[in-house]
Amino acid sequence: MTTLVVDQDRVQIPPDLRDLASFRRWVCSADFPQAGRICYLTGEVWVDMSKEQVFSHNQVKGEYTRVLGGLAKANSLGRFFPDGVLLTNPDADLSCQPDGMFVSRDSLRRRKVRLREGAEEGPVELEGTPDMVLEVVSPGSVDKDTITLRDLYWLAGIQEYWLVDARGQRLEFDILHHGPRGYVGTRKQGGWVKSAVFATSFRLLRQEDELGHPEFTLEVRR
Repeated sequence: MTTLVVDQDRVQIPPDLRDLASFRRWVCSADFPQAGRICYLTGEVWVDMSKEQVFSHNQVKGEYTRVLGGLAKANSLGRFFPDGVLLTNPDADLSCQPDGMFVSRDSLRRRKVRLREGAEEGPVELEGTPDMVLEVVSPGSVDKDTITLRDLYWLAGIQEYWLVDARGQRLEFDILHHGPRGYVGTRKQGGWVKSAVFATSFRLLRQEDELGHPEFTLEVRR
């Protein structure tokens, strides 16, 4: 059995893990680690056991979940799935946990995305092509988010890839739409960027709270 040591944490990779099917079996087993982020990306197992940064990652994800989850529910658009749900797309040879994803009612109805049952207590995995995915860049995920997943999400046919980087002095928010040869950036106007999936424009702002900590706001404009 192969063992990876990442930030002093040990992750044991099963010796029979050779493809997407065996990775999915491992995910559903009792041996799969309960902490960290582990993905299968076209034949490679990607492991990140680093701690999540409170403001530039956790709070950014939370703001997108708050806004997009509320928007989807209030307008009966479909389902927004926060961080933690496994997404698998066999066509792209991909299995990972995006920082968020949206599946429209139409995609669910047409079974572009299927709910896969776990060993216990209902669905644990989405298989297929969601309408959008969100990734928030962290120090350990730069290449994965900006290169590897950009290519794989495009191969999976996902209409929009939302990419956010709020590390340090950065504040970058892009909506990439599916083009014939790859993802293409959506033009911004005054920081606003339009989503075809939600038929709405968004803008990410960063301010400081009364304690001097970063505070993020995702604004919405139709």
